[in-house]
Amino acid sequence: MTELEKLCAEMALCRDCDLAKTRNKVVPGEGREDAKIVFIGEAPGWHENQQGRPFVGPAGHFLEDLLGSIGLQRQDVYICNVVKCRPPENRDPFPLEIRSCAQWLDQQLELINPKVIVTLGRYSMARFFPGESIGKIHGTARKVGEITCFAMYHPAAALHQQSLRKVIEADMLKLPGILAELERAQQSTQREEIPPKQLSLF
Repeated sequence: MTELEKLCAEMALCRDCDLAKTRNKVVPGEGREDAKIVFIGEAPGWHENQQGRPFVGPAGHFLEDLLGSIGLQRQDVYICNVVKCRPPENRDPFPLEIRSCAQWLDQQLELINPKVIVTLGRYSMARFFPGESIGKIHGTARKVGEITCFAMYHPAAALHQQSLRKVIEADMLKLPGILAELERAQQSTQREEIPPKQLSLF
């Protein structure tokens, strides 16, 4: 069992907040353990609560389409949520629930160590872009510590507000460029770190 699998097994036993009383299944997250990109949503919905998997309802199908638009599949990235259990009636997660779950998300990110975190929706955005408005910063990236964070609307927003669909699709198309830029910068740094070979006179 990998460290990430052990962590997910620990999450399944968590009773740190009242969501443990009403959940059906904990939804830790899934995907590549060495993913370059981690997508962080808000909280599991009805479908996720039944299956114990993130983004398997209508919003999840749209996320898969979005990934396909940049040549990726679910298994190429890691997908999780800020809150690991479904809030009753799909209400917004309470601040205490977000704080209780923060340790799990911190540990996941530490183990995966992605190059880019994509925040989906305002609750994951607030974690990495505190005090910002999603209407203003969606489609933009900034460095938070060592990781680049990229803000997007939650895919579910397009299901409720059709006009956001094109906005979300356009934002997703920026991701490959951001990743390529980061990899170029990393290669350039690595080249600088290699000491020049001393020329031999003989």
